[in-house]
Amino acid sequence: MTTLIKLEILRTLRNRRYLLFTIAYPALMYFFFINAYGSTQLAGGLPVKTYFMVSMATFGAVGAVLTGGAQRISLERKSGWVRQLRLTALPGRAYTVGKIAATAVTTLPAILVVFAVGASQGVSLTVPQWAGLTAALWLGSFVFAALGVALGYAAAPDAVQPIVMITYMAMALLGGTWFPVSGSLEKFARFNPVYLYNQLAGFTRPGHSLDTVAVAGLAGFLVVFAAAAAALYRRDTRQA
Repeated sequence: MTTLIKLEILRTLRNRRYLLFTIAYPALMYFFFINAYGSTQLAGGLPVKTYFMVSMATFGAVGAVLTGGAQRISLERKSGWVRQLRLTALPGRAYTVGKIAATAVTTLPAILVVFAVGASQGVSLTVPQWAGLTAALWLGSFVFAALGVALGYAAAPDAVQPIVMITYMAMALLGGTWFPVSGSLEKFARFNPVYLYNQLAGFTRPGHSLDTVAVAGLAGFLVVFAAAAAALYRRDTRQA
């Protein structure tokens, strides 16, 4: 399984589309939002530069695991690579876990690049806050890595790309990625894993600690998505 994870990570990091859309694009969008909102305003209780640094980091992280994981699995199913792996000694559980772990690891560059841009624009956090925020967002990305694996097995190879993009954009739109969610919309947003993901940054506000409700919600989504990925993998095995 370790070898599979290493191969998956190397394949992703060599992908130019990954470098462009999950690393460069969120960083460029960060500049757009901080200039559109004005650097002295607040958004979601945080300074604009901090809020959009987090939201663009999560946007890149979710994009890295959803588009990368789901589409790659779908293509592997179409090419027969998954069927070949089933003929090896690699158990199905190890394959699924390896996919989730490999895709989640690739979120780190997306997070760190946006954080570096944010720091260059004046975002000021303590060392423990930088470290805690990086760890929180990276661990949270496992939720979407599991969703990406599930979508990769749920959708037909020709349909997976639009399904992933619609899912991705809908969750981002209603999850506080483009603008702070408040009022009645926030009641529905609490059932959106992207909204909970963005809430992990709340502890950087003075007098606030880590949002344990968001952590519990993401943990629940992780269990559901991982179980769905395992069930869909078994279904795909029976159909093969």
